[in-house]
Amino acid sequence: MAALWTLSLLFSTCLGCLGLTPPAELPQPHNQPPSLDFNSSDGGLSVDLPMALRVFSVDYHHVQAPFEIVLWIMLASLAKLGFHWSGRVPAVVPESCLLIMVGLLVGGVIYGVRHSAPPTLSADAFFLFLLPPIVLDAGYFLPGRLFFENLGTILWYAVLGTLWNVLGIGLSLYGVCVLAQSSLGDVSLLHCLLFGSLIAAVDPVAVLSVFQEMHVNEQLHILVFGESLLNDAVTVVLYKLFESFLRLPSVSGLDVLLGGCRVVVVGLGGLFVGLFFGLVAALTSRFTSRAQVIAPLFVFLYSYLSYLTSEMLHLSGIMAIVTCAVTMKQYVEANVSERSNTSIQYFLKMWSSVSETLIFIFLGVSTIQDVHMWSWPFVCSTLLLCLVWRATGVLLLTAVVNKLRRNAVTFRDQFIIAYGGLRGAICFSLVFLIDDFPKKRLFITTTIVVILFTVFVQGMTIKPLVELLDVKRKKRALPTVSEEIHSRLIDHLLAGIEDVVGYWGQHYWKDKFEQFNKKYLRRFLIREDHQARSSILRVYQELERREQRGEEEAPPIVDPRSHSRPLLPEEMDSIRRILSRNLQNFNNKMPAYSRHTLHQDTTTGKTRRPLHRHQSLGERYTCNTITHWSQEDREFDGSHRVRAGLSRSHTVCSISPRPILQDSSIPAASAQTGPADPKSSAAREDRISPQHQIPVGRAPKKHLSFVLENEK
Repeated sequence: MAALWTLSLLFSTCLGCLGLTPPAELPQPHNQPPSLDFNSSDGGLSVDLPMALRVFSVDYHHVQAPFEIVLWIMLASLAKLGFHWSGRVPAVVPESCLLIMVGLLVGGVIYGVRHSAPPTLSADAFFLFLLPPIVLDAGYFLPGRLFFENLGTILWYAVLGTLWNVLGIGLSLYGVCVLAQSSLGDVSLLHCLLFGSLIAAVDPVAVLSVFQEMHVNEQLHILVFGESLLNDAVTVVLYKLFESFLRLPSVSGLDVLLGGCRVVVVGLGGLFVGLFFGLVAALTSRFTSRAQVIAPLFVFLYSYLSYLTSEMLHLSGIMAIVTCAVTMKQYVEANVSERSNTSIQYFLKMWSSVSETLIFIFLGVSTIQDVHMWSWPFVCSTLLLCLVWRATGVLLLTAVVNKLRRNAVTFRDQFIIAYGGLRGAICFSLVFLIDDFPKKRLFITTTIVVILFTVFVQGMTIKPLVELLDVKRKKRALPTVSEEIHSRLIDHLLAGIEDVVGYWGQHYWKDKFEQFNKKYLRRFLIREDHQARSSILRVYQELERREQRGEEEAPPIVDPRSHSRPLLPEEMDSIRRILSRNLQNFNNKMPAYSRHTLHQDTTTGKTRRPLHRHQSLGERYTCNTITHWSQEDREFDGSHRVRAGLSRSHTVCSISPRPILQDSSIPAASAQTGPADPKSSAAREDRISPQHQIPVGRAPKKHLSFVLENEK
């Protein structure tokens, strides 16, 4: 699969982007091998032989396309490697900024040597070969629980927020063009809306890397991540819609209504295509037990096939590949081996990292060209409007959604969401797809300026702002099995409460889906020998995989307190001897007992009153704690003798007939050390006697009293 994508990338980038001549049109080299052809006259075979044998020759045209692609990937990888070994630079400058600077440097060198514009990345190469691995990686490692718990808020930001930005920026820019009639008079309303649809696409790669480094709270991270993921799909759909409007001679109200229906069909169609291929991928992985080597290949094949099928049907390819990845993940991980899971994880990370690196480098290279057109009103207005409409949209939408959320989005999180709306590769690639018209170069220049400003200014200042605002962080440690089990217990409890009160909330539907998944999907899509018999075992396996991914991605933590002197062998022997002796003494002092013999005491000869249990709810129970002591002398360090007492407490519950609360409280000190009082003795006898009944007319009261005996 990787070879297929690489070959496609080679041809599309080298032939379409670099402006190379196709192989059929290239001039034939002088040192080509002998060619065989048929003679038309006699049908014989004629062979053209070289004049002399060459010992050494160079044929660059034969390997030009793959050679240049390998050089670009090598340059991007070396730049990425140098960034992570550059000391304190990664703490100040985001990785995307450095890659863009490397692209600017390379583009300047190419322009100075060739005296012509350097090669640019074509839109087809981006959307067909570089974007799918990035989206697949994001969808496959999507935190499912957090994403679906905040799905309503994410859709609120991604759909309505994107529409708000597109319409706001587009209409405002059209007003600017009307005011600057002399220079921008030939820009129509549809062109402004088309530009607004592409400039509204966010790509917060730098922001998410800062979030992972600083461990911000999970709610903020999933809101920014999910909104950016679905925002790309919405902007691409809106871009294609306005592009269709531009190609029509006139736009009527019916066209607008059909355009709205088309947006819904494109989104839902991509979702169903991804769901279908995800289930097929899970079913195929069930039968890979005898060929585990090719098991990871089906993950990439079906994912890419879902993307291509959606693009072929003019549906949302981003929605398709994300849905496919989310659908097949849990079933594929259960079917394939641990080595295959590791291969899938590493290959997806490597693939998406190389794609992002190439995109940012080509973004810097494409900045050095001769097609720029500058307009101060248009460029400055676009930059200001992107910030204003993004901030107002987040504030207004959050004010509405906070009334429906249990965990409200704080003002600090809102500021970070609004400030983290960086622009990136989506809008850069979409702007080159615009049909030629007089102001296309102005759109390209404005898009590049907005990308550079957001990546460099906002990307470099987002980390100080997170620290300055003291954004809530998440805990470093992964959840334990006990925490995960208690979390699922709360989910089941809330689902039961919603079912009892007749409210169909998210916990109710989540519980219904889990039952359907366990009863039908897992039995059909997972092999019989890989199905976990216990849900606790499945939780443990999931936490193990999550911990493994976390240890591989997280940098090693160096504890400054770990520079202590190692223990000597004799010190270790002394500690082991002390521990073993003390544990043996403790076991000898504490006889073993079970819950069935807890009320019995074999160490003392004292008799105890029997335990009486009654089912009457009107009677009052009193718990007395009887403590028995066994003391023993113990030597420590050969010279000091101390008295150590070990106690074992048993709780005896008896029935007290007293309806008055004050009569049942007897001071413990008087009961232990005071003289024998007939009234108090009678009261104690009445407390443990089961024959007395509560007087009629008195309200039954429950009271628990504990009598503790401690060592003086």
